[in-house]
Amino acid sequence: MSGSACGGAAPASCPSQDKLTANLSGIKNKIVVLSGKGGVGKSTVATNLAVGLSLAGFNVGLLDVDVHGPSVPHLLKLAGVVPGFENGVLQPVPWSDKLGVMSVGFLVENRADPVIWRGPRKTGVIEQLMREVNWGERDFLVVDCPPGTGDEPLSVLQRLQPEAKVVVVTTPQQVAIADVRRSISFCRAVGAPIVGLVENMSGYACPHCGKVEELFSADGGVDLCAEMGVPFLGRIPIDPLLVRDGDQGNPFVAQGRANPTAEALQAIVGKISADAKI
Repeated sequence: MSGSACGGAAPASCPSQDKLTANLSGIKNKIVVLSGKGGVGKSTVATNLAVGLSLAGFNVGLLDVDVHGPSVPHLLKLAGVVPGFENGVLQPVPWSDKLGVMSVGFLVENRADPVIWRGPRKTGVIEQLMREVNWGERDFLVVDCPPGTGDEPLSVLQRLQPEAKVVVVTTPQQVAIADVRRSISFCRAVGAPIVGLVENMSGYACPHCGKVEELFSADGGVDLCAEMGVPFLGRIPIDPLLVRDGDQGNPFVAQGRANPTAEALQAIVGKISADAKI
C-alpha cells in the first residue's frame, strides 16, 4: 500500500480525500476511540462498543488502525482471516450480519513479524483502509486508534472531519489521567467533538457476589471530566470474565451476562447510541 498522494494534511481539494469522503458517505456516525495512555483497555472498549451497537440492531463497521499492535482480530476470533475482494474492492470481514471488521492485522502475513513503518507509510495505509474498503451503508463506524496523539490518531481525525466524534478511554490512576488530559486537549486542537470519557478498570467486580472493590485511586475519570468539561460515560470494573473472553475471542457484551461490568458496558453503548444521528 502506498501513502497519500496529497501529503498528511488531506486538503479539501485533494482527490484522495474526495474519494475517501465519498467512500464513507454512507456512514451516519463515526466514533474514534482513543487514549493518551497505552494499556488502558482501549481496544477491548472499542470492540465491545462495536459489538454492543451491532447487537442493538445497528449496522456497524469496526476499523482497527493500531499499526503496531492490532488486537481486534484476536478479540473477535478473526485472527488469520484474509479479507475478500469483490469487484476489485477490499471487503470488511463479517463478524455477524450487522458487524463488518477491517484491521491492519488482516494485512500482515506473519503476526510475529514487527511492523517497521515510518509515519508517512502508516498514515497512507490508514487512509487506504478508509478510502478503499467497501464500508457501504452503516449506522456506525468505530475506529480503534493506537495510544497517544501522534501520526495515526491525527491522520484518522483529519480525514474524518468534520463528522468524527471521539470516545476517550482512561483508567483511574493519575499516571493515566495525565496522559488522557493531553488527549482531550489534542481533540480540541484538531476540532474533534468528544462524546465522553470511559473510565476502564474502575475497581474489581467479584465474579461471585458482584460487589465492586476499588483497586486504584477512585474517581480519576470523573474528576478529569469535571476539570475539562467532558461528559462522563461510565466506569467499567475489572472482571476476570472480560479478560478471559478477550483472550478467547468472545466479545464480553455478547455473552448475555448480568453483572456490574456487563451493565456498565451496556449503559455506555446506550449513551453513545442515544447521542448518535440515526
